[in-house]
Amino acid sequence: MGAGPGDAELITLKGIKAIENADVILYDALVNRELLKYAKRDAKIIYVGKRADNHTFKQHEIHSLILKYAFSYGHVVRLKGGDPFVFGRGHEELVFAESLGIETSLVPGISSSIAVPELQKIPLTKRGTNESFWVITGTTRTGKLSADIKLAAQSSATVIILMGMKKLKEIREVFSYYGKKETPFAIIQNGSLPDEKIGTGTVDELEETAARELLGAPAIIVIGEVVREHEKFRQQLLDKFYFKSGIALN
Repeated sequence: MGAGPGDAELITLKGIKAIENADVILYDALVNRELLKYAKRDAKIIYVGKRADNHTFKQHEIHSLILKYAFSYGHVVRLKGGDPFVFGRGHEELVFAESLGIETSLVPGISSSIAVPELQKIPLTKRGTNESFWVITGTTRTGKLSADIKLAAQSSATVIILMGMKKLKEIREVFSYYGKKETPFAIIQNGSLPDEKIGTGTVDELEETAARELLGAPAIIVIGEVVREHEKFRQQLLDKFYFKSGIALN
């Protein structure tokens, strides 16, 4: 089941009921631990989180835990950040369980790829501006930048990049190559949480902004004309105008 983007209140009622009825909960790194308060007192709660360069459990080990606890305890909830089918290996784990005769069901979660920009009042689509949005992983299984980013950079779509903070230079180069260096972007770290941070600018300032604002993972990168709707970006444009015009702001 999906735990949503981080804010403990951004979970479905069905999700809360699933946690309440769980005998075992296997939860990931991006899951808000406040959600575990809904678990039964005697529920077995196990952290199986994976972050970049720090994997508590390998994927095959998580599969083994699902199998072990499903047969020894009964009701296992596999709790994942965001939505389990959006770069979450949820389908992979579900198919594994079903292949061994374990009954499964799915509880969708609010995906951070959509919710985090929205909470910053950045629309992913806007009439007259763009007609679609792409959600792309910044880093593929082999550690390379996704080739889909090159395709997305040639369109008018809003591009939402997950797991891309280590690829900022490459992302900047791709968008600049396709004439998009003036395209607005927003980097949103810890979206929906009290310590959320955001940096905005144009693609040619991507790395500079991340360094200046001390932005790091976990973060979502949003690139597209819709970012112009963000208050911080609009203020930056005004500041640049006044600076170039030599007008003092008092």
